[in-house]
Amino acid sequence: MPTLTDSADKTAVLQNPDSFADRHIGPSDADIQEMLKALDLPSLEALVDTAVPKDIRTKKGYALPAPACEWEALAELRSIASKNKVTRPFIGAGYYDCVMPSVIQRNILEDPGWYTQYTPYQPEIAQGRLEALLNFQTMVAELTGLPIANASLLDEGTAAAEAMHMAYSLKGGEGRTLFLVSRGCHPQTIEVVKTRAGGLGVKVSVEDPSKFDFTQKPFAVLLQYPTTCGAVQDYAALCAKAREAGALSVVATDLLSLCLLRPPGEFGADIALGSTQRFGVPMGYGGPHAAFFATRDEHKRSMPGRIVGVSKDSRGKPAVRLALQTREQHIRREKATSNICTSQVLLAVLASMYAVYHGPEGLTRIASRVRRLTAALAAGLRKLGYDLGKEPCFDTLRVPCKREVLERARAKGMDLRSFGDDAVGISLDEKTTPAELRALLEIFAPAGRNAPAVEELLSAADASFPAPHSRKSAFLRQPVFNRHHSETEMLRYIRRLESRDLSLTHSMTPLGSCTMKLSGASLMAPISWTEFAGPHPFVPIEQAAGYQEMLRQVQTWLAELTGFAAVSLQPNAGSQGEYTGLLVIRKYHESRGEKGRDVCLIPHSAHGTNPASAAMAGLRIVEVACDKNGNIDVSDLKAKASQHAKDLAALMVTYPSTHGVFEASIREICGIVHDNGGQVYMDGANLNAQVGLCRPGEYGADVCHMNLHKTFAIPHGGGGPGVGPIAVAKHLAPFLPTHPCVRTGGEKGIGPVSAGPWGSAGVVPITWMYIRLMGAEGLKKATAVAILNANYVARKLSGLFPVLYTGPGGLVAHECILDFREAKARSGIEVGDVARRLMDHGFHAPTISFPVVGTVMVEPTESEPKEELDRFIAAMTSIHAEIQAVAEGRLDREDNPLKNAPHTADQVAADEWKHPYSREQAAFPSPWTREHKFWPAVSKIDNPYGDRNLITTCRP
Repeated sequence: MPTLTDSADKTAVLQNPDSFADRHIGPSDADIQEMLKALDLPSLEALVDTAVPKDIRTKKGYALPAPACEWEALAELRSIASKNKVTRPFIGAGYYDCVMPSVIQRNILEDPGWYTQYTPYQPEIAQGRLEALLNFQTMVAELTGLPIANASLLDEGTAAAEAMHMAYSLKGGEGRTLFLVSRGCHPQTIEVVKTRAGGLGVKVSVEDPSKFDFTQKPFAVLLQYPTTCGAVQDYAALCAKAREAGALSVVATDLLSLCLLRPPGEFGADIALGSTQRFGVPMGYGGPHAAFFATRDEHKRSMPGRIVGVSKDSRGKPAVRLALQTREQHIRREKATSNICTSQVLLAVLASMYAVYHGPEGLTRIASRVRRLTAALAAGLRKLGYDLGKEPCFDTLRVPCKREVLERARAKGMDLRSFGDDAVGISLDEKTTPAELRALLEIFAPAGRNAPAVEELLSAADASFPAPHSRKSAFLRQPVFNRHHSETEMLRYIRRLESRDLSLTHSMTPLGSCTMKLSGASLMAPISWTEFAGPHPFVPIEQAAGYQEMLRQVQTWLAELTGFAAVSLQPNAGSQGEYTGLLVIRKYHESRGEKGRDVCLIPHSAHGTNPASAAMAGLRIVEVACDKNGNIDVSDLKAKASQHAKDLAALMVTYPSTHGVFEASIREICGIVHDNGGQVYMDGANLNAQVGLCRPGEYGADVCHMNLHKTFAIPHGGGGPGVGPIAVAKHLAPFLPTHPCVRTGGEKGIGPVSAGPWGSAGVVPITWMYIRLMGAEGLKKATAVAILNANYVARKLSGLFPVLYTGPGGLVAHECILDFREAKARSGIEVGDVARRLMDHGFHAPTISFPVVGTVMVEPTESEPKEELDRFIAAMTSIHAEIQAVAEGRLDREDNPLKNAPHTADQVAADEWKHPYSREQAAFPSPWTREHKFWPAVSKIDNPYGDRNLITTCRP
């Protein structure tokens, strides 16, 4: 047994031998050498020196702490978390304490079979999460009383802004630029709407709804139901006036209250939206939480976000998939209904499962209990002499009183809301107890007076609402919401859905541009800690000292890694980071008296979110050509930058390029833009090829967003949570987004871009853990191995499928594009057929037909071992052989394993088999599928049928 004295290097022995970087990075050192040999390169350093332009390589080291091992990092973060003072929040304003059922927490939130899934663009292997999202849409549609809902948005504030954008596209235009907003809306919602209105040229007027003047020709009105002060108001007449005036009625509402209250769709609302946070999702210091959005059927093609719809597979079996995708930004680009790409899918799944577990009766019981406790508290406060007004309330009371009441409550560990006008708010929730009611009444009792008896107040309290407010319509009568109320039934339902989904627990997800690396278990653990899951986002800042320390550290580390001066964590998706960066640039130009700079140069190869974000920011888009090698055409850029020198705002550039190569001219590109008065916005989608090697802030970028759910290990969760912070150069730091409820951002900052002051703060501990565990050298090696893995796959497959674009030395960056167009010409096989055939091999497909139609883009990431890469290469080799067989006539051109993929278990086991190839070839095309087989739940789905016969909710 070795001892400390056996080593010549005692310091090395004292270091913890269990390195997280070695656990995270898939290939062993021996595998790395073997892969390098296949590339004819001697070392990782030689690979990086060849692939990455030398003039952008950083010359400085990284001021990051030395890597910790997993238990050390967890202990350190636990110590930081303990600085948060966990109080009992009664602040409300859209955030409420709630109970996540343990069966849901353990089997979804903490299960990698759910949180490592990708957006369900390949629906045949995503039937589980798609069914959960169909449940979500059903829940929203029935509770709001509107026929069609989407599969979630980012948060309530941005959902309201999306509604404004949608209403403006439908009803706005010449002479109709006014958006009337109720004073009763949550303050963060009002300010997010104001921020987003600027790019549209919309005027936002915040008024008392009773004084809305429809002769001003507003295109829409926004109401809160119940109001931020808790009042339940009758909006039927107001909605009717809006309709008569040609305006849409938008209602931000509380989903739990709608179990008891008349649904917005029944009193005339055209759009209903809000947050599903209180359906079992922790507050998490502001996020992530899934927003909901519902509208009338005639507006479905204008609705933002994704819609899940029911279709059928090749045998007529019901199957679920994303519907009406031609609305989305990757298709319509600047004409898209929204720039939303990542949404909060994992959180939407959690909320939908909360409804499945409780069912309509359980939800009604929870809502009735909250309502009854609130009614009892209101009665008690009235007995103490407080004037609460006459309007009924669901869970929130506005109490006129002196500010000292806030301090008395705080002393008892209770946080109330300050309205700033000699009034405080009290919001009750699912966790409120009679004992807390007693404590609250004691806090409000004037000196010398006893609080009323809670038992008497509760016995007299009524949970019902008077007409016209009470709900009369039934909801959630479908079997799925009335069948799974025991833990046994719920557990089996969750597992049944999970078994229909391919995730990183099964195999590599080699999606180009999406960086599907594994989020380690130690990274995920802290998000369930009460200290991080529990805090309300608007608690006094001193109560969140641990959160503030952790967030500051992450901001500092991200700035250090990217070479920028400051970071905002507020954008809660990559698309929102794009939008925020462009608004910051616009505000900077305005501060210099150059408000007219409104042209955004965007390369032809850019992600669809780029032009969509630019359009939303009110920028005019000028496309820049790419050359035959897939790089930005520098001569075209020069010409267009010069042409627009007086009105150039920015260039949006992805680096490495969307074509998967390091463009050697990036410094020149940035210089051209700066010489013509513009700023350089860098899309950080491909930052995983740069971390530890180069810093965008050093070679010319002015602002860069970072996908923490890609490069920095927050999991994709089936399409969210996303976190898209931006890093900016020193001259842009003063313009970072602010917030109306908590001080954050720059002194000249743009308004808030999300409802939470720090966006999806509740999952930022994952990134803290990742950086803390990896350290500078671990991050650098991870980037080098990501580049190695991509080049290894490219080299091994280039003889079968040409690699479309390469850089210096014939190398790619961290992803490669394989060209199938020649193979299609010979065989008629489409890239979609290849994608589905990969399912038979047990793989998720790479990104197909983006950025070039007829190609696939492969990104292995650093967390995939060589053995997995070799399996993928073998699967692609097998597929190539089948394509050859089709081309040569050895397989039928229409009836072949590729055109019929994927093959399901019931197909293969059926008595009848009419295909000219064997069942074995269909179902077991590779040797590993005989040892462990992932069976797609449905066969090839008929997408056009689903769009022609749109069904977006569960049927009774």
